[in-house]
Amino acid sequence: MSGLRVCGRGSDVTDETGAGGEPEVSDSLRAFGEVVKAFRKRAGLTQETFAPEVGYSVPTVASIEQGRRFPPRDFIERAERILDAFGALRGAARHLSRQPGLASWFRQWARLEAEAVSLYTYECRLIPGLLQTEAYARTLFVNQLPPLGDGQIEAQWTARADRQRLLRERVNTAFSFILEEHLFLRRTGGTDVMRELLDHVLEIAQLRNVEVQVMPLVRESHAGLDGPMRLLETQENKWFGYCEGQESGQFIADSKVVSMLQMRYARMRSQALTLEDSLSLLQRMRGTL
Repeated sequence: MSGLRVCGRGSDVTDETGAGGEPEVSDSLRAFGEVVKAFRKRAGLTQETFAPEVGYSVPTVASIEQGRRFPPRDFIERAERILDAFGALRGAARHLSRQPGLASWFRQWARLEAEAVSLYTYECRLIPGLLQTEAYARTLFVNQLPPLGDGQIEAQWTARADRQRLLRERVNTAFSFILEEHLFLRRTGGTDVMRELLDHVLEIAQLRNVEVQVMPLVRESHAGLDGPMRLLETQENKWFGYCEGQESGQFIADSKVVSMLQMRYARMRSQALTLEDSLSLLQRMRGTL
């Protein structure tokens, strides 16, 4: 199987499940953010006036300038043009290599995820990071073994909360989630945490660009028995996949393997409850708590 396989502690779980290696500090991201800020001020722009010109929200611009978010490619190109940066932003961007709070083997996927036009996620272990509440995420962080320090937990939550903006900021990106019913029955974190999580997922599911389906607890045939998977489509209409286990993460570029995963995901969409029935089930589960 071709593609890039990287093994290490917890795969993408440093961001998604809270289990993983220590987040790395990003001097290159901070440096890039300072360059953006310097050219923005040179142009006489505030974050509030710069944000609409570059096509991103004020919080996103602030996150990039503070070195907390990896800048999307279109942000770099637009900022370069708007700020007349003499190629400095493109040059600085070539040296970006680290994202705080994200495992090194997950960053390639995170960069593509930030610009994807379609993003599909199937999960059978826990609620995906894009849908987690802070309380649910912190439950995962606190229960991580070996234990994480306070600074690590804060870095991971910051990275996760930053990624979650994609759901509302990437309004033209189609997000699809297939979640196993038992993820909500487990009541990770307790009743209050799960009640808040259900409310949050139900709210996110109302967004026009988000679809949430539940795979029922009893299902005689299931195309996802090989485990969780993700698929994304780039702006160039290229598809990539990502799979993970406890001790490994695999970025998949092989078109044959990606096609196989697409086939499985399509089958799971037909096997899961419909969008309406999924929301109805989640509402009933919420009512029992």
